[in-house]
Amino acid sequence: MNLQDRCLRINENIPDDGLYIGERREVHPNSKVPWRISPVPFPISAEDLVWLENLGTHLLKFYKVCNLLYSQSTRGIQPKWISDYLDKGKPETVIEFGRMRRFKSQLPQVIRPDILPTENGMVISELDSIPGGIGFTGGLSIQYSELGCEILGGSNGMATGFAEMVRSLSKKDQPVLAIIVSDEAEDYRQEMYWLASELNRLGLYARTVHPREIIFTETGLFLDEDEGDIQVDIVYRFFELFDLKNIPKSELILYAAKKRNVIITPPPKAYLEEKLLFALFHHPALQSFWKRELGEDTHRLLSEIIPSTWIIDPSELPPHAIIPGLSLDETPITDFRQLITVTQKQRELVIKPSGFSSLAWGSKGVAIGHDMATEDWEKAVEQALSSFEETPHILQEFHKSKRIVMSYYDFNSCDIRQMKGRALLRPYYFVVQDKVRLAGIQATVCPDDKKILHGMVDSIIVPCIVE
Repeated sequence: MNLQDRCLRINENIPDDGLYIGERREVHPNSKVPWRISPVPFPISAEDLVWLENLGTHLLKFYKVCNLLYSQSTRGIQPKWISDYLDKGKPETVIEFGRMRRFKSQLPQVIRPDILPTENGMVISELDSIPGGIGFTGGLSIQYSELGCEILGGSNGMATGFAEMVRSLSKKDQPVLAIIVSDEAEDYRQEMYWLASELNRLGLYARTVHPREIIFTETGLFLDEDEGDIQVDIVYRFFELFDLKNIPKSELILYAAKKRNVIITPPPKAYLEEKLLFALFHHPALQSFWKRELGEDTHRLLSEIIPSTWIIDPSELPPHAIIPGLSLDETPITDFRQLITVTQKQRELVIKPSGFSSLAWGSKGVAIGHDMATEDWEKAVEQALSSFEETPHILQEFHKSKRIVMSYYDFNSCDIRQMKGRALLRPYYFVVQDKVRLAGIQATVCPDDKKILHGMVDSIIVPCIVE
């Protein structure tokens, strides 16, 4: 089969409803996905695969230690300013849920880092514990496997890994799972329908539902099925905690979890969904804590791959103080507004909302300093400073993914074309009995003139194979 036919077959076998809604109006009418289709998966080296397989265990440990850090801060063992940062801008009800003993030891069971393969090694730009892409990465993995490709994680590794995670969490062989998708996450609903269908094929009782479809009673949550109401064992929360006021029955869903009538994952811990955790990891005052609790190997690895990150705090510093690690031409920075006057070349920096905001996911709200006019950069800095109390922002070093070349099918010219691009790797890890399994890796390859790497209509999205 030639390269064009491979792409056309992949497109033909994608469900008619698609795997992702996105900006469908911007793509060719014959394409079933809002991205470019490549005839081949993304290759990674055997050495990188070993590194990625081991990474999941280190990231789970990072979540455990972040959970401990927050808990100790609320109890006065660690400084109070830590939990103050992580609780900033959140309503009291969200803070209270995060601190409930019911959820004390619970952690995200799905872990997905955004990884930039740079010329100097791997860099993690952020972590996501409620990631999109599980369904369409799984669907694409099956398509490429049927073309003879040995997909990392297996042809159906995404659904299999998810199923193992759910069974492990419920401690049942055949639990009832409700994947609850909010209106705000509407673009991802189709891939979650696909995921539920695959999970049912693997022996789970799984449904993807809108929050309003959940039935609440004092004994638990139920699904209205043809055979009668079926009690839910596990809720997969595909909705954000900042959006609770817009989610029907969200209070009832969380109440059922609080009363131990259902298990909800990821747990309602907004502080574990903050990007400013990376800034706390690099904070000089916390280095002894991180080294002690993470252990030497994990601390060393994370120090190498987590970029320098700072919380954009407008608080005035005393005359003798500086912002640690942030300088301009060897002159320490003492006020974030000093960054406004730097040249475009000097500001290879990224500003983004830390969490708890509709702008904190999907590359929204991201400002890249050297890709902006000076007046726009000034607005971004001022906006970050002025919104600190409601939506803290972080400043992060910009890292560039190395340049590669990928082929794709052009629906307009009906032939294969080459694209110079830069890749973002998104491995999906599932936690099974406190062990981490790498279930698949999605590669998003964007044109090399793009500074923000994310799923877009002119990107190529494929699963990964070993080179």
